[in-house]
Amino acid sequence: MSDAKRHLAVIGCGYWGRNLVRNFAELGALAGVADAHRDTEIAMATQYGVPARNVDEILTDKSITAVAIATPAAQHAALAKRALEAGKHVFVEKPLALDLGEAHALETRAAKKKRTLMVGHLLQYHPAYLKLRELAAKGEFGAIRHIRSTRLSLGKVRTEENVLWSFAPHDISMVLGLMGAAPRSVAAQATFALGTDIADSADVALQFEGGATATVLVSWLEPVKEQKLTLIGEKAMAVFDDTLAWESKLTLYRHRIEHKKGAPAALTRAEGERIALVPAEPLREECAHFLAAVAGKSPVRTDAAEGIRVLSVLEAAEKAMSSGTTETVIPAKAGIQTREALLDSGEEGLDSRLRGNDKDYFVHPTAVIDDGVTIGAGSKVWHFSHLLSGVTIGRDCTIGQNVMIGPDVTVGDRCKVQNNVSLYKGVTLGDGVFCGPSCVFTNVSTPRAEVARTSEYLPTKVGKAATIGANATIVCGNALGEYCFVGAGAVVTKPVKPHALVVGNPAKQIGWVGHAGERLGADLTCPREGRRYKVSAKGTLEEIAKEKLDVRPAKPGKKSRVA
Repeated sequence: MSDAKRHLAVIGCGYWGRNLVRNFAELGALAGVADAHRDTEIAMATQYGVPARNVDEILTDKSITAVAIATPAAQHAALAKRALEAGKHVFVEKPLALDLGEAHALETRAAKKKRTLMVGHLLQYHPAYLKLRELAAKGEFGAIRHIRSTRLSLGKVRTEENVLWSFAPHDISMVLGLMGAAPRSVAAQATFALGTDIADSADVALQFEGGATATVLVSWLEPVKEQKLTLIGEKAMAVFDDTLAWESKLTLYRHRIEHKKGAPAALTRAEGERIALVPAEPLREECAHFLAAVAGKSPVRTDAAEGIRVLSVLEAAEKAMSSGTTETVIPAKAGIQTREALLDSGEEGLDSRLRGNDKDYFVHPTAVIDDGVTIGAGSKVWHFSHLLSGVTIGRDCTIGQNVMIGPDVTVGDRCKVQNNVSLYKGVTLGDGVFCGPSCVFTNVSTPRAEVARTSEYLPTKVGKAATIGANATIVCGNALGEYCFVGAGAVVTKPVKPHALVVGNPAKQIGWVGHAGERLGADLTCPREGRRYKVSAKGTLEEIAKEKLDVRPAKPGKKSRVA
């Protein structure tokens, strides 16, 4: 195999990334790997005979012309941006980004840099789905009336993104491809059966112009695996069941919907016809397609525009889950863009909050920012939010929709304040705090509508990297310690220790969490990072220093690895 063909590096070699490593290696393109976990990185590099590199080394190596990114979803946009800036062609696992603004910015940057940007919508490369689209294009189904897609399995439980963002991009991509249009509106419901603020199942309903509909049901908490798409057309129907053998994956039913006087009147049944397919690994086809696109041999099937179409539906579904309402889908090409994308476009007369002063942050036009507010670089303030006078927002924060902050509230760097949260005077968030959707803070212990008690506000300090679950209530005057975890719906009536896991009403401690937010078992070892802890004589959690564990320290001069 010629070294000249080895021009691609994979960033992120974990649960799914290792499959990309295998395929790009077998296609003769793999030139290096990077992963945040050194043991994983070394294992992949050794198995496939390529160097273990850190991200900086990969991006500065001119012999590496393309990268494939398979890190946690929250890192996709930032890493893709860095790679495009470094002149690399980029393949990003789904989702392309976690908000439309970031996705539009990536699309703009890729076009400006004249680089391929492809998103990993795997099932667009599945032979059964491609055949289904071919049959639809030929008119075999007539008008498509409904599509139902289910993706169900048991675990792995995610902690970064909910099941909607983890599973549903595949199904939404297929539905949009078959319908040939974006939905008009989206309704969605979520289930939190595991008691966290991460949805473990989601039911999404799409409404299209002309009355066609689609439903998507996804869950990682089902005892039996199901990956099935059912298409119902006026002239025929079909079932794509990816759990079956190749000869049975796609079945066509020439059932017909008969009409009388313009209205459905009867159903005509027919025997199922198994559709012959040429077996092929979808991921192999996807990886080969990316390499061909990079070489200029074919256009990109799942490009940034495809990623944005899917992302616009995901965002609407997320809003619908949080608000309990039906949401209108923002057309992909009219999506909200970040400051960076807007400035790249060269559009004149932009909002002074975007182009004025030397700040680099985004404020949606519907948000209200009072005088005397400070917003750090890289932060985003979304729809219908209000920041009152005296508020300070740190760097790289995300302030969701319908959020009210202030007056005189401080939010640290890298915080995420989800939809429908109010941070009143007296609340202070440390760096890296996560406030789940609709969580509640108070600032007076005995409020009355007709009694002024502005002098009785009690402070609530939230420590570094604390997590507050959806719909939790924090009664004022109770500090939350660093790295603590307040479960969804909990009511905090007393201070919470650092690293404590508390749930219930009133909230009680049921365990400990490590720095990464994972619950610690009886051995007090983090299952994600491998850090070990102990409970001190004072009843607090302490990390056991690595030197006390006889762990070999890193060699001097080695760069840290980020993936």
